[in-house]
Amino acid sequence: MYQKLHFVAADTPEARAALIELGSRYGNAAEDADVIVALGGDGFMLQTLHAFVGKDKPIYGMHLGSVGFLMNEYREAGLLERLERAEAARIHPLRMRAAADGNITEALAFNEVSLLRQTRQAAKIRVLVDEKVRIGELICDGILLSTPAGSTAYNLSAHGPILPIDSALLALTPISAFRPRRWHGALLPHRARARFEILEAGKRPVSAVADDFEVRDVNCVHVAEDRSISMTMLFDAGHSLDERILAEQFVD
Repeated sequence: MYQKLHFVAADTPEARAALIELGSRYGNAAEDADVIVALGGDGFMLQTLHAFVGKDKPIYGMHLGSVGFLMNEYREAGLLERLERAEAARIHPLRMRAAADGNITEALAFNEVSLLRQTRQAAKIRVLVDEKVRIGELICDGILLSTPAGSTAYNLSAHGPILPIDSALLALTPISAFRPRRWHGALLPHRARARFEILEAGKRPVSAVADDFEVRDVNCVHVAEDRSISMTMLFDAGHSLDERILAEQFVD
């Protein structure tokens, strides 16, 4: 099924060397490629997803970075056979609309949208879901909204829940919440629309980050899943994204 491959690589010596070796072995198609093969770590996989939005090409990653949860094992031999047997996962990004200094900035996030305090002072954030105030004043280091694909990343580090890839849920997770102390987050239906209003924004500035894209000094941030965008990731047989997310819940 996948005969024409287009290789892209992170800017590291290992990934660049692999790009040359794999390109010489399998060829390196461009516009007419059947699949994109990303060489690097999870950060580079996110960059690749963003770079190929709207191209309708599946993406298969091979691990040549520091973190490889979204990647497959790097092996040069048998790549076409691995792709033939690969299991697909369809993912949808979040769309962030951040207001700052009277300007609206939009960005996509395949992992999460996070709001983070910019100074030593805690942030104060009003949290609304579907236009209803859920928390009038969250005092915290920040808050994030995660997709299922991103639930094992920053969300998990902030003690948020791990979500099955097909759960149709989003994880709303506070980051070092001071008040309300006992609020540990919420599970939202994927159709939910979240809005975060920054209180005392001049005194307690907050930045909004969609994957690796940051907007500083925001006043208000809207986040919702964009189902009009769909990306396909490929994983080796027996090592699907579903299986990886499930296995992550049973590690020591």
